[in-house]
Amino acid sequence: MDALMNALIRPRTIAVIGASPNRQTLGNVALDNLANYKFAGKVIPVHAQAAEIAGLPAVTAIEALPDGVDVALASVPAAGVADVIRRLDSRGVRTAIVNTAGFSIEQEAELRLLVNNSGILMHGPNCMGLINLSDATPIYTGGITSRIRRGPVALIAQSGSAAISVINSSTAGFSKIVTIGSEYRVTGTDYLRWFATDDDTSVIGLVLESIPDADRFADAVELVHAAGKSVVVLKVGRSATGSRATLAHTGALIRNDDAFKGFVERYGIPVVDDYEELIATLEAFAVSKKRPGQGHVALMGISGGETALACDICEEIDLPLAIFSEATGAALRSALPGIPGQNPLDIGQSVGRQQGAALAGMTAVMKADEIGIGVVLQDMQASLPASSHRNYTGHLGTVAELSRTVDKPIVVISPTAEIMSERLLSQLEETGVPALRGLWPGLAAVKSMLDWAGRKRDPRRLGDRKLTPERVGMRQEMVGIRGPLPSKLTARLLASYGIPVVKSAVARSAAEAVMLAGQIGYPMVVKIVSAEVPHRSDVGAVLLGIKNETGLRAALALIEKNVREKLPSAVIDGYEMQEELIDCVQAMVGYQAAPPYGALVIVGSGGVLVELEADKALSLSPVTAAEAGAMLATTRLGKTLDGYRNLIPRTDTAPLAGLVSHLSELAADFSDLVPECDLNPVLIRKGSGDVRVVDALFVAAGQ
Repeated sequence: MDALMNALIRPRTIAVIGASPNRQTLGNVALDNLANYKFAGKVIPVHAQAAEIAGLPAVTAIEALPDGVDVALASVPAAGVADVIRRLDSRGVRTAIVNTAGFSIEQEAELRLLVNNSGILMHGPNCMGLINLSDATPIYTGGITSRIRRGPVALIAQSGSAAISVINSSTAGFSKIVTIGSEYRVTGTDYLRWFATDDDTSVIGLVLESIPDADRFADAVELVHAAGKSVVVLKVGRSATGSRATLAHTGALIRNDDAFKGFVERYGIPVVDDYEELIATLEAFAVSKKRPGQGHVALMGISGGETALACDICEEIDLPLAIFSEATGAALRSALPGIPGQNPLDIGQSVGRQQGAALAGMTAVMKADEIGIGVVLQDMQASLPASSHRNYTGHLGTVAELSRTVDKPIVVISPTAEIMSERLLSQLEETGVPALRGLWPGLAAVKSMLDWAGRKRDPRRLGDRKLTPERVGMRQEMVGIRGPLPSKLTARLLASYGIPVVKSAVARSAAEAVMLAGQIGYPMVVKIVSAEVPHRSDVGAVLLGIKNETGLRAALALIEKNVREKLPSAVIDGYEMQEELIDCVQAMVGYQAAPPYGALVIVGSGGVLVELEADKALSLSPVTAAEAGAMLATTRLGKTLDGYRNLIPRTDTAPLAGLVSHLSELAADFSDLVPECDLNPVLIRKGSGDVRVVDALFVAAGQ
């Protein structure tokens, strides 16, 4: 794979299929780009009639190509792509870039099958190709802006228009720009892995619509981090609501982007929300050679209004501001008379300060243990008047001097997105201090820098999980089941993962129910058993507080009557009797499959109002008991169990956290076959925190 990726990105011989001798096609655009960049290798157009195209000798057919062609750019109609790939593979061409779009379902299926079973590595289709600036190799079917320059940033974008937006707006220099399109064979992960070892790349930005293989992507991110490089992701399409109907309540409480958020949080991947934030983050990573320490952010500026607005934004994006220590505050007040010595630092508040006082104060801030990164707010717009240019030149000179004396990164942010002054920018040249446009994008970039510097390796991968023989057997039993799992299989599944349930028994008749009641004990709960009644309380098929045999017989009769009235065709398989636990708190625990990331586990307040209350916390499965406890602490349920306002005795949450962890393990192992689960209610004894599952619903997909 490495050799093929090298041939694709750093080819010495390129074949171009689809260029014309008499009109401007996308193939001709690619030829023009290669000529303009003075590509040092060999370019061979393929055309049935033309002897040459764009001054280059052509061959009449793919079969006439010489040995050693590294990559072929195919710009042909959709109906002919599969034939072109088949012929290239037969000729021994190693890789291909296909920019064609508009495939029918049948054409797409044929091409996917072909590329997955051939020796050729195909990039695309539905892309614009790639630009290798490091080696002056643009295999690219679009115009290339003249402002683009070589640098350390690699950009991977599924959308060609996204790449155009970023490279036309960024001041950073690029090593490679890759538009990956539909990823029939080569994926963004493949390029991410390759860039981890590319000497010309130190920063990688990704604009992605999907992540086909979450485990491989997490491994690639780890390779990038281990190589001392940086990565940031812009994921588009996160707001899609999804239309799949769900039987379980859990599905109604999980948004489409929850799994992606859980994935990037678990693996410490910085994520931005739009192009401006992506551009600012790439510029910050590319320019700054220093990495944040373990502290938080120090805001410094010469305007109280700007620093106040920056504080508001920091709160919005959850960017932590440092609290200055007493020693830091005292040093500031000594250097800058009149200031309170707090974060943010408004240098303009100081009165009667001596020459060099600003540098002394900012140095005290940057050397404080509580500071990991410094942010200087400074207007740098090109439209500033001459007087402001004079004043701000001096202030930026102080920032430049500060950067040479401290080992922590400093970022300068001009509060608006307007083009910045070249004169002011020149004060920061060769300092390693990024100058970013716009408060919000700039602060989002600072957050990405902190997140990436503080990330820790997480070894959890779905593909690493091993199942016991018992669980392998249960998976085999589930194949072909569609809808709720049978109660006996559900009970075995819960028991296999150590999930406690209330004492229960299933009776086929009233006489059998009376006989089994002695095993359960009164008071008890009675419920219908029917695969056609997933939410039993909705149809009056759950009755509580049954205290004796008379009450039990009456309850069975009423449940049957209610079901016959509301679901007359439902098959009644029996009646489930459960011990009734008194004076407990109700929780809901569940999961929902979220491919390709695995499954999301959920915990929150339970009972019949679970969807209305929507008190929940989510995390990607599996989670440890400690992680489950942290989830629980963010919910109203967790605060209630912790003794909020003495509503209930303070209750141990460890048993519930353990249950959540165990269910998350089950979800990681079974969510592909059983994509939805509700445990609702889960009863929690006040004080001890002992838990029992009362009702369990697992919905199988019928695979």
